[in-house]
Amino acid sequence: MLEFAPADYQALWLSARVATAASLLVLPVGFALAWLLVFSRLPGKALLDGLVNLPLVLPPVVVGYLLLLLLGRQGWLGGLLARFGIQVVFTWRAAVIASALIGLPLMVRAIRLGMEQIDPHLLQASRTLGAAWYDTLLTVVLPLSLPSMIAGLSLAFARSLGEFGATIIVAGNIPGITQTIPLAIYDYSNTPGGEARALALCLVSIVLSYVVLLLSELALRRFGWGTSRRQGSGSRAALRKSPSS
Repeated sequence: MLEFAPADYQALWLSARVATAASLLVLPVGFALAWLLVFSRLPGKALLDGLVNLPLVLPPVVVGYLLLLLLGRQGWLGGLLARFGIQVVFTWRAAVIASALIGLPLMVRAIRLGMEQIDPHLLQASRTLGAAWYDTLLTVVLPLSLPSMIAGLSLAFARSLGEFGATIIVAGNIPGITQTIPLAIYDYSNTPGGEARALALCLVSIVLSYVVLLLSELALRRFGWGTSRRQGSGSRAALRKSPSS
């Protein structure tokens, strides 16, 4: 039978809180970056693409250390925030930032794949009807990107649940404050007699990640099917509402 200490429940709650906040924080940023990479004529998009995907290939410890240099009291951003009485390092907010940065490439990749599947004729029709770029974004690109946004949210959330390296560097491993599920497992694995509780948290982590992916698949089937079926008629109706030249 699984047994949990009060600190374990705190780690579970904090992991869910951090993963939710990180996913919601990275969603608009990921959407904007994906839109730039797919539809804009921004020079140097290859460099931007490389920067976005850099956290995927860097060791998480490196990402965490760079965040520590940036957000610490001696860092330029951390020093600026300290003037306003805001501390980020070794708080749960630091764990959110670390998880968001690690999950950003997954979010961008998922949304970008969805945007690349949008029929170019719809965008061309929107421009022909005189719609501004923001009208096309809101009435064509955004609705048709909904399934990929759901996929990106689920991937970022699942990745945040398992984030360890960057979090332990920039947020520390403080029980009840910054200790998430992976950090608690790390503590138990280094504590004599803690194997049972470490295994219990591992099982909970597996179940949570599986449930997130399952819900994401169900949502994709529902929204993706409805979107693909209504893509032609729904988008044409939206285009008719766009201002004509």
